[in-house]
Amino acid sequence: MTNQTATSAKEKYASVYDYTNQVLDLIAKQDITKEEAAWVTRQTVENFRDHVNPGFLQYRKSVTKDTQFASVEWKDSGLNAFQDVNGKEYIDCLGGFGIYNVGHGHPKVKQAVINQMNRQALHSQDLLDPLRAMLAKILADVTPGDLKYAFFGNSGTEAVEAALKLAKMYSSRTTFIATTKAFHGKSLGSLSGTAKGVFRKPFLPMIPGFKHVHFGDIDMMRKTFEACAMTGEDVAAVILEPIQGEGGVNLPPEGYLKAVRALCDEFGALLIFDEVQTGMGRTGKMFAAEHYDVVPDIMCLAKAFGGGIMPASATIASEKVFSSFFENPFMHTTTFGGNPLACAAAIATFNVLIEENLPQRAAELGDYMLKGLREAAANYGDKVMEIRGLGLLIGVEFHNDEIGYEVSKGLFDNGVLVAGTLINAKTIRIEPPLTLTYEEADKVIATFKKVLGEVKI
Repeated sequence: MTNQTATSAKEKYASVYDYTNQVLDLIAKQDITKEEAAWVTRQTVENFRDHVNPGFLQYRKSVTKDTQFASVEWKDSGLNAFQDVNGKEYIDCLGGFGIYNVGHGHPKVKQAVINQMNRQALHSQDLLDPLRAMLAKILADVTPGDLKYAFFGNSGTEAVEAALKLAKMYSSRTTFIATTKAFHGKSLGSLSGTAKGVFRKPFLPMIPGFKHVHFGDIDMMRKTFEACAMTGEDVAAVILEPIQGEGGVNLPPEGYLKAVRALCDEFGALLIFDEVQTGMGRTGKMFAAEHYDVVPDIMCLAKAFGGGIMPASATIASEKVFSSFFENPFMHTTTFGGNPLACAAAIATFNVLIEENLPQRAAELGDYMLKGLREAAANYGDKVMEIRGLGLLIGVEFHNDEIGYEVSKGLFDNGVLVAGTLINAKTIRIEPPLTLTYEEADKVIATFKKVLGEVKI
């Protein structure tokens, strides 16, 4: 590049260059002034409105008081909380929809990523990359049953897409059974398994071959298997969340998952467990499948898989199933899946989960919070319908959306972040880091009780 060309380019993008310098200076700061905070807030709102999506501003406004809808997240505050740009602290009971199982910025996970970044951030794509191989072995050792081979991606929907392709390639069948209230992602294949109509309708028709049955209804599932066999549309796989997270924290009826496993075996279909939200210790065991003594043929992981530091996902399958990819390993690939930084984060995450016994801690603290939340709601049966969950995946179901919205707003105003499920506040999730302290849990319970008393219906 000649000096004249370089000068011309710098002149052309002078305003962008100045803006990037200003933002980079802010990124380098832990704490900022009131004036800087005001500038960040203004820039965030304006740029969401003009360049990201103004719908997010309206959504945020609808679940908080009008004066606070522009709260802008700025930095972590310990493992279990974060601060907005004005310094207000929030106990994180949303956990990035299940990202922060080992907490916000766990030092061991963060250090592993820094160490890897200092040596090599991304790989060449041609030579064998060691951390991907090591992480795959760890997954084979830690997952239940005969799950052995892993494909790595960047998000939950990618993990599901890989599972669907793997099931098709293994069986040469094209029919899938999913369930009502299921959420498996929003890319076209995973959206075909997702059951929320508002997400599906604008993109119809979906990938052909998907049938939905009621979650928990084993008779309906059997009849669907039988009908598919009679019509020559044999089922390739059943895809399920062992516990439905986005659908409202719905636990399966007793014996349901084992019965589904038996049906799959009877009809020669695979069983895919979507543990994107329930995995990595969230429900009180490393994987929710362990609660029900059921081993799937394929398991999907994401969210907390990257330790709250890196986007990362995995699709793990038995050798029998995964061998479909052996002949041509380029049949399904992704540029950034299994990159060294993500693998370093995932390896460190397993180390922390085991070292700090976080699955067991989730079981114990989850029981404590369930008991406390139920006691807090005992006199508010006109507002709260049910509180249910397993481990630290807890759902609070109200009699209607309006109550849920008001409770969510009240909790937010009092420094506790929660969220509804599938853009529905009738059931809100309490899904904190597994590192949440008992003191923080007590504050959440007390705040919940206080807000319930203030909400008018």
